[in-house]
Formats: sequence, C-alpha cells, structure tokens
Amino acid sequence: MPLYVNYSENSERMNRNKGITNSILELVGETPLIKLHQITKHLLGSYYAKFEAFNPGHSAKDRIALHIIQDAEKKGILKKGATIVETTSGNTGYSLAMISIVRGYTCILAVSDKSSTDKIDLLRSMGAEVHVCPANVLPEDPRSYYEVAKKIHKNTPNSVYINQYFNELNIEAHYRTTGPEIWKQTEGKITHLVAASGTGGTISGTGKYLKEQNPEIKILGVDAKGSVLKKYHETGELDLNEVHPYKIEGLGKNLIPTATDFDVIDVYEKVSDKEAALETRNIVKKEGMFVGYTSGAVLQATKQYAVKNMFDDNSFVVMIFSDHGSRYMNKVYSDQWMKENGFL
Repeated sequence: MPLYVNYSENSERMNRNKGITNSILELVGETPLIKLHQITKHLLGSYYAKFEAFNPGHSAKDRIALHIIQDAEKKGILKKGATIVETTSGNTGYSLAMISIVRGYTCILAVSDKSSTDKIDLLRSMGAEVHVCPANVLPEDPRSYYEVAKKIHKNTPNSVYINQYFNELNIEAHYRTTGPEIWKQTEGKITHLVAASGTGGTISGTGKYLKEQNPEIKILGVDAKGSVLKKYHETGELDLNEVHPYKIEGLGKNLIPTATDFDVIDVYEKVSDKEAALETRNIVKKEGMFVGYTSGAVLQATKQYAVKNMFDDNSFVVMIFSDHGSRYMNKVYSDQWMKENGFL
C-alpha cells in the first residue's frame, strides 16, 4: 500500500460550510487563500496567503496532529484513556491538547523555553501537563525537550510519543490536505510556494503534492539565522557552527528532522529575528491579518527572493501563514519586548 493516498480518498475530511458539525475536529483544514494587496505591491507577480489561523486550533499543526492521532487509532496503538507525549514549540502542543480533550486522552508536553508565555499559558489552559525545557542546549542534552519527552514517554505506561520531527506522517498530512487545497484554490496556476521550514512537514508534504501536479513549481524554503537547515540542504553537512540562539519560534532547527524532504525544496533563504518581527507587524497593519512570527519570516524571505529575481510579472506566489498572532502578544506584538531586543 503506498504511503501517500489520493486526496479524494480521504473520506474523513468534512466540508467546513456544511452547516452543523459533530466535532470541532471536523473543521481542521479547508483554510482560505487570501489575495495580498499592500505588503507585496512593489513586487513582480501576484501574491496570496494560505491563512492557517482559520484552523480551529489556530495553526497548521492541527493538520498533522489530527492525522497522526487518527493513524494511531486506526492501528490500535492509541486507545481512549491513553497519554499523548510530544515535543513542541507550542502550536503542535495546542493541537494535541485540543484533540486530547475531544478524544479522551491525557496530554503531556515538553516545551522549549523559547516559546512565548502566551503559548505556554494556552497549553495549560487546555489541560496539558507542560514541562518547560531550555532551548539553547544540544538535542542530545538530557535537558532538551527532545530528551525530556522521550523520558516521559518511557516512564508513562500506555503512552504514545508523537515525535513530529521524525514522523513521516507529518509530511503525509500536508500531502493529503494542504497541497491539494492550494492546487484547487489556485486552479493550478501556482508557480511558487514559500513556506517556513521547522519540522519540515508543511513544506515537504505540500511541495511534494504540488510538484507532482506541475514539476515547474518552485518550492522556496524559509530558514532562520542560527539554524542548520539551509546549509544542510546545500551541502549535505550538519554544521553546528551555524547554530546560535535566535528568537523565532517554529522555524529552523539545530538538528536534521527526517520529516523534511530536502529533495522537494528548491532553495532556502535565511531571515533574521528583527526583520521577521517587523514584517509580522507589517502584515497586520497593511493587510488586517493577525498572524504569528513565522508569517513575518515568510514575508521577509519572499522579499529577499524577489531581490534575487525569483519572480516575474507572471508569478503566482503562495505564502503559507502558519498561525495566529494571539500567541505572540508578549513577543512581537509587545513594544517592550521589541525594544528590549533592539527591534524598535
């Protein structure tokens, strides 16, 4: 049986506009594609945002969380009363906590201390047990959120470790949903996809589907300054000298996640904390879309790609705006935080 199934075969997907739904989980996916007017008006081509904040958990991570859990349920790995364990920068954790409430699971999360206090408070308000771990340690350090989650899973009977960074279902979720949605919404006109790369599931699954429809579509990755992904993509080398602390959540990595299919991605562009933060605010002020930190990073990278002449008048560019701005009130939307970090 092939790993990836045809989008039309996914009978569990529901129509967002069908009227009454039986569960909030039926509203995952089918997010809008919104034409951008002001923030890209000086760039060649036309630009659109895949607005993932319309998911019920307010981020693209709803897609992978639901898909991985449904797969585990079908295989009999996950049953009512079980415990779900995961590492997260916040969004996947919220999605898992939401699904756990509906499905009857306990949720334990190991969270990076780089995550905003808004995200951590949200996780706890959803009933999740949260362990905050230092971000600026090596992945194999026992204090890292990877190792903490593994230890919790080992010591918790009847638990399932989601392991989004190394779970191929992360890619499959977006192959089955985000990619086909964008292809249908653009009527096959898309020429470029710009997406943040963290675990890599979004850009890999979406990009794989789109390239199967039209191999000429360019998949443009976004990485953070302080992350190893861009250099690894270019050289195949994991260079830890690239690693240094940075502020953007959910973007870049200090390891190589197997949930990233680097063959799908054509090129990467790195962005800085400051530029991404300022562009996040710019999106709100000019388009009225209240987006998260990585959306600003995607917009900044798109502008950098434009400077490198990646687009022309006929370009049809889709940017994935991954989550909602309400999770960053104490970070990019706080003047005090911005000033403390030298961004204002």
